[in-house]
Formats: sequence, C-alpha cells, structure tokens
Amino acid sequence: MTTKILIVRTSSLGDLVHMLPAISDIAAHVPQAQIDWIVEEAFAEIPAWHPAVHEVIPVAHRRWRKQWWSARSRAERAELRANLKARQYDVVLDMQALMKSIWLVRQTKGLRHGLDIRSAREPLASFFYNVKHRVKFWQPAVTRQRELAAAAFGYTYQGEPDFGLQSFTRNTAIEPYAVIMPSASRDDKLWPASDWQAVFDSLEKHGLTLKLLSGNANETMRAQALASGRPLAEVLPRMSLTDTARVLASASIMVGLDSGLTHLSAGLGRPTIGIYKASTPVRTPLQGPGYTASLGERDRAPSAQTVLSAIEQALPRKNRESVF
Repeated sequence: MTTKILIVRTSSLGDLVHMLPAISDIAAHVPQAQIDWIVEEAFAEIPAWHPAVHEVIPVAHRRWRKQWWSARSRAERAELRANLKARQYDVVLDMQALMKSIWLVRQTKGLRHGLDIRSAREPLASFFYNVKHRVKFWQPAVTRQRELAAAAFGYTYQGEPDFGLQSFTRNTAIEPYAVIMPSASRDDKLWPASDWQAVFDSLEKHGLTLKLLSGNANETMRAQALASGRPLAEVLPRMSLTDTARVLASASIMVGLDSGLTHLSAGLGRPTIGIYKASTPVRTPLQGPGYTASLGERDRAPSAQTVLSAIEQALPRKNRESVF
C-alpha cells in the first residue's frame, strides 16, 4: 500500500541540500513511499534531482511578499490552496518549523508532523502539528533532518548520508579545474582578497584552472576583480542550479565561502573546503562522501595558511607531486 508523504521545506539552497539524505532514508525505510515536496520556486530543481521524489510543488512566497495583494499573487495563492486541498496525504512532515512553513502546512490534508516547542527554531510553529518530535538543536543540520524523519516514520537510520545525487556523479569524469565561490548571501561572510589570491596561487601550481561562481551583478564584479590578471581563471556566467551542479560534479576541488553551492559540492562528493566567518560550522558543517573541511568560526575566519593546508590534504597525490 502506498504511503503518501508531503515534505514541507521551501528554502534555502544549503538547507535543501541538507534535506536530501533524509529523503533517501525515508525511501529506504518506508515501503512504497510516494514523496511530494513543497519548495520555493527558485529552488525547485533541487528536490527534482532526488530519484525518490514523486512530485515537486513550487511556491513563490519570496515573490508574493513583494506584491502580496497583486492580482497575479492572489490568483497563484488561490491555485496553490486548491491544489493542496485536492490532495490527501498520510503524513505531512514540516522540516522547516517556521511560521512561513506553517502557513503552508495549514492548507494541507493529512497527519501533520513537526518539531516540538523545544526543538523548533520558531517555537510557536510546534502548536500547529498533530505529532511533535524532540530533536536536539545543536547538531549538524543533516543529522537533525535525518533524526526528524526517522522519528516521524518510526525507523532507525544507519550509515553515512546519501544525498541521492548519483545522476550527477555516475560516470562523471573529473576535470583539472577548481571551482571557487568567493561570494555569499551576506557581506560579513566575505574573505580578504589577498587570502583568495594565495589560494589561487596554490591551485594554479597544482595545474588547475579556476572557475569562479557568482549569483548576481555585485558578485560577478567581485569575482572578476579577484580573477583579474589570471589567464587561467574565468568567471562563469550565471547558470541554472542543474548546470552548476554539473560543473561542481566534475571539479577536482571546490573552495568556497559558507554558501549553498559549497554545501552542494560536498553533497556531490567532491573535495570541498568551506570558509566560515559569520556563522559556526557546528550546526551546518560540510558533509558528503568526499573530503570536506569546514574552517573558521563566527568572528574568527580561517587564515590563508589554514586553507592552503586543507588544499594539500584534499588534492590527489599526483596533483600534490606535480608541484615539485
């Protein structure tokens, strides 16, 4: 008998990547699970990557907030309400536990599961669930999501997290380039240009070209300034998340600030070094099947030498030997 499941987790990029192992666990432990997932429209590609996700239901809350009472926004919200009202789920699992996710949960039909008052980031959200689960707060996000899913469906998960990204990694050749993510959603996460130049020097000595990512005009300008005067460096045009994942999947290494794309690289199993400056890696460390290093701490950015040492550990031996 099919178990119809609705996952509610709308954003952001890194948080959605952290969700993927929990989806793999549900698929492995719940017989005939049919998993739908509500997600912000800008990130709708991410759930679709996972082979266990049956249907992606996009919402546009970020866009609606800017023009809440416009005719288009009202019509789209009405269409979403009708869509959710027409569906009956066995389990509705809110894996965000914010009031913005509760707005969606309340429109669904099914037994509603979520975090209890001591576990939720916004405790008020817990009052809207039929079944509430206790999950320790100060542990990695991937672990929290796996534990919540396991509690909701009554199983015990085992093994390393499976991000379900085999469609990108299967039969994928690794190319001699490094992906760099020098930008983040907040300026207080930025790392000094001189430190980036030391990293670029090291990677180029290892025989790697550099591919810099950016998400908007300001980030593109920053990346271009960092790459200036380096013929082996290029700033990639803005791409879809799927095309970006393909670039990451073939990289020899990825070095980036604490951003969603850095976490995606780790989930893809590529050697990934994350630079933390405005947040702690205790709750959101890089996790994946390959080498990862989550360096720095809130208000204590890692030194260039610390990152260079991690690069030496991450790169294959043949690349390290090529320096000498």
